[in-house]
Amino acid sequence: MIGSVRMKMIGCAGLLLITFSMVTSTIVKEVSGVAQGTDCTQIKTTFPHAKSGIYTIHPSGLKNPIKVYCEMRQDGGWTVIQRRSGEKVSFNQNWKKYKWGFGNIQKDHWLGLNKIWALTKSKDHRSTLRVDLWDFEGGSAYANYEDFWIGGEKTAYKLHVGKYSGTAGDAIRGSYAGIDQNGYGFSTHDHDNDGCSPCIFGDIAVNECTRENIGGWWFSSCGSAELNGKWHSGEDNRGWASGLHWLTWRGPGPYSAKATRMMVKTIKQS
Repeated sequence: MIGSVRMKMIGCAGLLLITFSMVTSTIVKEVSGVAQGTDCTQIKTTFPHAKSGIYTIHPSGLKNPIKVYCEMRQDGGWTVIQRRSGEKVSFNQNWKKYKWGFGNIQKDHWLGLNKIWALTKSKDHRSTLRVDLWDFEGGSAYANYEDFWIGGEKTAYKLHVGKYSGTAGDAIRGSYAGIDQNGYGFSTHDHDNDGCSPCIFGDIAVNECTRENIGGWWFSSCGSAELNGKWHSGEDNRGWASGLHWLTWRGPGPYSAKATRMMVKTIKQS
């Protein structure tokens, strides 16, 4: 009799747990037509069992909600702002495209400078940038930057990154002295903010980094980090001026990565 009661109690508890989990999952799905949070971090905090996928968020500073891909990890919810895995989506785009975004948010895409600005501008939280890199030999590495944010369009979406940690090396500050990209505006082939007048590479003078790299980025004397260049296959991914480059990871010569991902997580200020 006692054993029977215990079994029923355990069964009810299990049923209650399963029901709660289903309700939590349903809540996330049912509100998919409206903003589910200000970013993926808030969604993960509100719904700890939320799965990776497409969500609707409404960052402060944007008039309308936007759809993003959330990478839900044990260390929180990350909003993906860039993904590369092949050559189907061209990243040789103009200023307008880089401002508002392009590609498929479930696959290869650039979220958009204006959206990244909105995600990182709030004064009540700080943002962490994570860069994930995969090579053609089965290896991977990452770079984390604390206190990541970009300025508004009047500053050309100037890049700001804080303390680095990770396994890929601090390519934004440079694989050698004099090419720190931190504090520079974003450049595209029709909107030059790279500071080259010209930049000298051996006996070669370059006036615009985007002409060599073919893709928008925060350039400073072109620099050693640039993940929006031309994608190259594993048979032909070395030595190109334009590629998916992170030269503190696979250098010193240009090595174009197989895949990349950039994403942002927010941390509330105490």
